Amino acid sequence: MFSFDPYAELTELRPVAPLELTSPDFTAGGPLPGFAWSSDRAGEDRHPTLEWSDPPAGTLSFAVSCFDPDAPTGSGFWHWAAYDIAPDVRRLDSSDGTAADLPGGAIVLPNEARKERFIGAAPPAGTGIHRYFFVVDALDVDHLELEPGSTPGVLGFNRHFHTLARGVLIGTGDPAER
Repeated sequence: MFSFDPYAELTELRPVAPLELTSPDFTAGGPLPGFAWSSDRAGEDRHPTLEWSDPPAGTLSFAVSCFDPDAPTGSGFWHWAAYDIAPDVRRLDSSDGTAADLPGGAIVLPNEARKERFIGAAPPAGTGIHRYFFVVDALDVDHLELEPGSTPGVLGFNRHFHTLARGVLIGTGDPAER
């Protein structure tokens, strides 16, 4: 596991208010539930249920993502990214994270495997424990203008300039466990 926290660095560039992000499926800093692992690793490729506190005034939408900065790629691994989630949403139930499983109007981007859904944890042997950053950003726009098929990195860049508040929940995955 690396020590780099990409969201701490972003907050230094542009401070945002905190948003409490929790899950009934795992404890912050603890292991991901089995269903949040890849189907290649006896999981179900389902994101955990995510719940967040009321956002600040002016919130017009949310963006959500899951990122593994510990993947041995030099650039991490995006497991999931969605945006244009309605401002009245405070919970996403566990699902495969496709647009059909999210509140109406939400857009899901292709992950690193080029699938428009959540892809579960599958840290390679010999790479240590990985951290999975689930992030919810409250945005000051109701729609981000992104090209179809944009990457999660492009979403991250665009949402950075519109984030009012951010919640981060970190789960872990140990390749020795699966």
